[in-house]
Amino acid sequence: MKDINYVFLLLALVAEIIGTIGGFGSSVFFVPIGNFYFDFYSILGLTAIFHLSSNLSKIFLFKKGINKRLLLTIGIPSVVCVIVGGFLSKLLNTRFLELFLGLFLAGLSMFFLIKSKLVIAATNKNGIVGGALSGFSAGLLGTGGAIRGLTMAAFNLEKSVFIATSAFIDFMIDFSRTFVYYNNGYIHKHDLKYVPFLLIIGFVGSYIGKKILVYIPQSKFRKLSLYLILLIGIATIIQQFIK
Repeated sequence: MKDINYVFLLLALVAEIIGTIGGFGSSVFFVPIGNFYFDFYSILGLTAIFHLSSNLSKIFLFKKGINKRLLLTIGIPSVVCVIVGGFLSKLLNTRFLELFLGLFLAGLSMFFLIKSKLVIAATNKNGIVGGALSGFSAGLLGTGGAIRGLTMAAFNLEKSVFIATSAFIDFMIDFSRTFVYYNNGYIHKHDLKYVPFLLIIGFVGSYIGKKILVYIPQSKFRKLSLYLILLIGIATIIQQFIK
C-alpha cells in the first residue's frame, strides 16, 4: 500500500510482543519507537487507537478473571488523571515532552533495575496514587504501564488475572484519552491509514506474547525488557540533541 512504512509496523508488532511478555504494556516501546517516524502528537493519537485493540485482545486472551477491587482503586484515578495529562500535553512544547519522555524511560528503567526487590504495600491508598500517576503519565507522555505494573505487583495476582486486569484498566485509559487527543487535534486524517494494520498487530502481538510467556519466565524477560527500555530512553534523549 502506498506510503505505508512497513518497518514501523514490524517494530510495532515487536513492541506489542515484548510489552505483553514483559508486563509493561506495548506503549513503553511503541511511543519512543514511533517518535522516530512521526511527530510526537501524532504518535500519541496512534498509541491510543493501537492500545484499544491491544487491550481488548489481552482481555479476551487472558480472560481468567478481573480483580474488581483494582478496577476501582487503580482504574478510576487513572481515567481521571489521563484526561488531565492529555489536556496538559497540548500546553507544553513537543521538544520538552520528547526529552521528558526519554528521561522518564531511562530513569524508570534504572529505578526498576536497581530496586528489583522493591515491594509496595497492597493498600487502597497506594493503588489510588499509583493509578493516578500511571494515568497522568499515559495522558502526558503516551505511556504509564510501567508505573501501573509496579503498583499492581503489590497485590500478588495470578499472572492471567494480572494481565487481564491491567489490560481492562488500560482500555479505560485509552478509551478516555482517545477523545481528549481527538479534541486536541492529535488524530490526523493522513495517519488513519495505519489504524487497520495496528488493530491487527494489537491482536497478533498479544497472541504471540501469550504463547511465548508459557516458555519464558516473566521475571527473566522483565529484566531484559528493562534494559531495552533504558536503551530506548537514552536513544530518545540523544535524538533531541542531534535534531
